[in-house]
Amino acid sequence: MTGDARALAPRTLVVWVPDWPVVALSRDGDDPLEASLPIAIFAKGAVVACSSAARVEGVRRGQRRRDAQARCPHLEVVDDDPVRDHRAFAPLIAAVEEAAPGVQVIQPGLLALRAKGPARFYGGEASAATVLAGTVAAHGIDDVRVAVADGAFTAEQAARRGTRASDPVRIVPLGAAGAFLSPLPVAVLDDDTVSLFARLGVQTLGAVAELGPDRLGERFGARGERLYALASGHDPRPVQARTPPPELHREVVFEPPVSLADQIAFGLRVPAEQFTGRLGDQGLVCTELRVVLTGEHGERSERVWLHPDAFDAAAIVDRVRWQLAEQGASGRRGGGGSGLRSGSGLRSAVTSVRIEPEGVDAAAHHTARLFGSGPEERVHHALSRVQAMLGHQGVLTPEIGGGRWLAERQQLVPWGDRRSEALGGAGNGATARVADRPWPGSLPGPLPTTVFVEAPQVAVLDADGDMVAVDARGALTAEPVWITVAAGAGRAPQRRAVDRWAGPWPVIERGWDAARARRAHRFQIVDDAQAAWLLVCEEGVWTVEGRYD
Repeated sequence: MTGDARALAPRTLVVWVPDWPVVALSRDGDDPLEASLPIAIFAKGAVVACSSAARVEGVRRGQRRRDAQARCPHLEVVDDDPVRDHRAFAPLIAAVEEAAPGVQVIQPGLLALRAKGPARFYGGEASAATVLAGTVAAHGIDDVRVAVADGAFTAEQAARRGTRASDPVRIVPLGAAGAFLSPLPVAVLDDDTVSLFARLGVQTLGAVAELGPDRLGERFGARGERLYALASGHDPRPVQARTPPPELHREVVFEPPVSLADQIAFGLRVPAEQFTGRLGDQGLVCTELRVVLTGEHGERSERVWLHPDAFDAAAIVDRVRWQLAEQGASGRRGGGGSGLRSGSGLRSAVTSVRIEPEGVDAAAHHTARLFGSGPEERVHHALSRVQAMLGHQGVLTPEIGGGRWLAERQQLVPWGDRRSEALGGAGNGATARVADRPWPGSLPGPLPTTVFVEAPQVAVLDADGDMVAVDARGALTAEPVWITVAAGAGRAPQRRAVDRWAGPWPVIERGWDAARARRAHRFQIVDDAQAAWLLVCEEGVWTVEGRYD
């Protein structure tokens, strides 16, 4: 390497938005958190980002959850979501690319560009940095930092240090990267060797650079040479400009704002066809659709819709109608549609509708059969057509949900939706399988084939004909000998001998709520006719929860 400044790393411009995961959280979803609250984003039990309010309380990156909450008891704990971070950052990337092409996305919230082109166009590095800072700020970002230096590493460190929201631009002079980096701690290298440097007494980047490339290369190989290049300001890595992906989303802006669902749907028909056409040009189809409605007063309604097969233009328009209905807008067939109802969902007229693909698949996987359609396709088309006529909740399919009691695990889900969305995850694209979550006290498999929604009462008797019960310690008052089962309408109950039995297994729920608390015990009993029963004893009353047929 040469000491000539012009032979150093190419001039690089970096745009950084501090605490981007927190900013993304405040800009995503129907009910985002305020970035001014004490918020911490956790991954693998450790803080990866936190808001300025949380830092004031002593929360820092790398802290464990227990330590962070000890310093800030009212801390908002949020799980890390890289998909959310990238999704919220996409509009800013597009805005920066319009002002200066050739953007490399280092991570959500951090961009790098070659400084030469923007500096020539805008009349200098400081002017280019100011323009890009204003471009990002125009999208509602209160704190953005822009720096220009020799190499991406130096520019990133300059953006992260010594700048303020009121003065977001910092320029490291040509050839001064080494002097700028010298006092910085070795922790900024973010490498496994940092702890070793600390044990050897090497505390700053200047001390790392003094070791020289030969000694570092001898000890660490190619990694050591790279560390020397970073610490000395000779970062040779060029900016790897991304190839912008094709614009697959469509956004319809209504001017003036529209409050009638039929008008909104009519205005969306052509854009929906263009949306599916663009996907088709890429050989793709949309299987998950994100619909974002924006109201005149700035409120938003955002939801991810699923489709059993793939969305066409008509299905997209239907989903927008259904979302409007959920938000308080509904259309009257042939009557022009009704307006938005105040007090629920969107409280003002709609100014824009944005549709974008949340999930795509190869179009080849969704082509029609060459010779007729199979039974599954015919069922899909029939149910989808009925749902289009009756609405989102017009066609329901049974699914197994979560819970401890068999009756509450039977869920009816709208055709095409995930079970998790039907149970409260709508709008965020959640994929967690509710039925697979651990439910303490739930019945393990195999489950009964017959489940009684209205559990019939039975009598479990001992040898003397007295009712068997469960005492306060969870033990039976006597051994079950007889079970009396209803034989049907107009027929006397049948008494059957108990052949085998197992239990009790306690189910204790909501002990903190006196009105909803429940304490019961399950039993499995096989009678002399080899019929197997799942019984529940609650407060001395026996009922049949299910039967093993």
